[in-house]
Amino acid sequence: MRDTTGWPPLPYAEWAETCNALHLWSQIVGKHRLAHTPWANHSWHATLYVTPRGLTTGPVHEPGGCLSLDFDFVDHRLVVQADGGARDGFALEAMSVAEFLGRTRAAVERVGGTFDIRGAPNEIPDAVPFADDRGRRPYDAEAVMRYHRALLRIVPILETFRTGFLGKVSPVHLFWGSFDLAVTRFSGRTAPLHPGGIPNLPDAVTREAYSHEVCSAGFWPGNGGANEAMFYAYAYPSPDGFAAAKIEPDAARWDAALGEFVLPYEAVRGAEDPQATLMAFLQSTYDAAADLASWNRAALDCELQRPGVPRRVETARGRRPARSAVRTGRPSPPVAR
Repeated sequence: MRDTTGWPPLPYAEWAETCNALHLWSQIVGKHRLAHTPWANHSWHATLYVTPRGLTTGPVHEPGGCLSLDFDFVDHRLVVQADGGARDGFALEAMSVAEFLGRTRAAVERVGGTFDIRGAPNEIPDAVPFADDRGRRPYDAEAVMRYHRALLRIVPILETFRTGFLGKVSPVHLFWGSFDLAVTRFSGRTAPLHPGGIPNLPDAVTREAYSHEVCSAGFWPGNGGANEAMFYAYAYPSPDGFAAAKIEPDAARWDAALGEFVLPYEAVRGAEDPQATLMAFLQSTYDAAADLASWNRAALDCELQRPGVPRRVETARGRRPARSAVRTGRPSPPVAR
């Protein structure tokens, strides 16, 4: 088995056009799931998930059967599968967004599915309808593979961070609208009505997504105005004093334009312990947001958990997790089996 422990370089400028194409292609694929799945809270029904080979919609249940659409970043194909064994797809290569749309529609229909999506991008200023976007887009297969390898390093850390919370918390999933990997914690309290105004996204969607207080963190490959791969963390509503909070590690900073804390991917990749460095960012931003907003941390927080070991109930009853266990990303010792 080849070594997959390294964090790959992700210089955004070198693959920006491929990244932009992949972002738009992911919207086409994600909108198929959106079109066939009942609405779940905070748009969780529409997201994509990281797999060993790329990204997937997971099962999409249509009236005529069950399908999945998968980006395979190993063989560089879009793969469409249906119950009963039908399978189709096409090569990921340089092409226009319009051509990707047409190929996806044809592959879905060949396996017996129904492809009927809203044909315009979301969360992108001055968006061009997919069918009208006919400029040839590049596809840098090597850069896409590095992006996927980075996701495979990041997801387990976000998954571990997710376990240190007893309240409502999202899956670790990829929102194709903004093309970011995210995990979100909720205080349990409702939030002020969001002002909306996100480009090409109905305000009703934004307001439902932010109907409750959140502390969210995730990863951008460089899009969305960041222009470099970076991690982010924000709170909605943002509590007074949040921007001035002391955040770890030292490479983290408040970005006033984005209204978020950011941490360059390179600062994590180059750290002696990338996992601990990223975990310190996740935990310290959550600490600041939750404390400043007076979340009920005695009821919501617990120690980080580990595979195969039931959570000890005692850790959730009025006792805050040990800072050393949280900040290093190393779960507490297992209980006796």
